[in-house]
Amino acid sequence: HEIVVSIKAHDVPLTVEANRLLRQAGDWPIHVGITEAGTPWDGAIRSAVGIGILLSEGIGDTVRVSLAGDPVREVEAAWEILKALNLRKRGPTFVVCPTCGRTGVDIAGIAEAVRSALSDQIEPLSIAIMGCPVNGLGEAERADFAILGGNGFATLYAHGQVVRPKVPEKSVAEEFVALVRKEEGSDA
Repeated sequence: HEIVVSIKAHDVPLTVEANRLLRQAGDWPIHVGITEAGTPWDGAIRSAVGIGILLSEGIGDTVRVSLAGDPVREVEAAWEILKALNLRKRGPTFVVCPTCGRTGVDIAGIAEAVRSALSDQIEPLSIAIMGCPVNGLGEAERADFAILGGNGFATLYAHGQVVRPKVPEKSVAEEFVALVRKEEGSDA
């Protein structure tokens, strides 16, 4: 083929149905996306739903996430969609608890600090950031690296093993990032 065909709209159901019909009509390479998707927040959700449906049905050869603002966010969102569908592996995949009454540290703040600090990490890694032992122990044992929060402290794990118990909350993110970089051989 010497062409790639794209049918996009800001309306997710319309885009999905149009691309299904296009796939039925021929075997052209298809570029998928939701055009004029919106702000980074709602646009990423709209794009994830629409692009995710199509890719999970085997429709789509190239992808474009369209968001208002910084185009770097578009690329990041596209990678996350591909990672969520296990179509590509790149950089950290985070498992972060939604927090509840048992959470003893600022999980959201720690997770965001770690995500930001490891944004240059290319190699696939699983990272669990959990607020208590109820679900945290299992996730920490399965992840490449993990933080298991407690009462103002956290325990750091590498490859299912405790490597640093009782790290004070204020230094958890920094020490965790240093651990990941050391273990992965990257001091960036």
